[in-house]
Amino acid sequence: MSFIGVRRLHHHTFTFPTGQEQRVRDFYGGLLGFDEIPKPPTMRPVGVWFRSNAVELHFIPDDNFVPNRLGHPAIIVEDLDALTAHLTSHQIRVEPDARLPGYRRFHTYDHCGNQIEFLQESEEAL
Repeated sequence: MSFIGVRRLHHHTFTFPTGQEQRVRDFYGGLLGFDEIPKPPTMRPVGVWFRSNAVELHFIPDDNFVPNRLGHPAIIVEDLDALTAHLTSHQIRVEPDARLPGYRRFHTYDHCGNQIEFLQESEEAL
């Protein structure tokens, strides 16, 4: 048990090129089906936030944007095969990766080039 009492990850933050909010909305809201959520009025009025179940993603514009290719969220899904088919049908590259025991998974990239990992527990892990 963690000495600090960690319960769960609240959100993951990405950056994107300034002025490209619609590309972020198209990928996360349109393609992946995340719900766009309002930002609290206490936060800066820039960027876009999304949520799907317990996964929350925040996006902040960056004038010096560089795609995040290493540090990335790993999101567990119910049906990895269906997600793979959905993404590839929209010409989104899916890179399977069998190196993590107990999971089937792949990496992909959003419309801005940020890396995302999607996983599903494999049969031997259940």
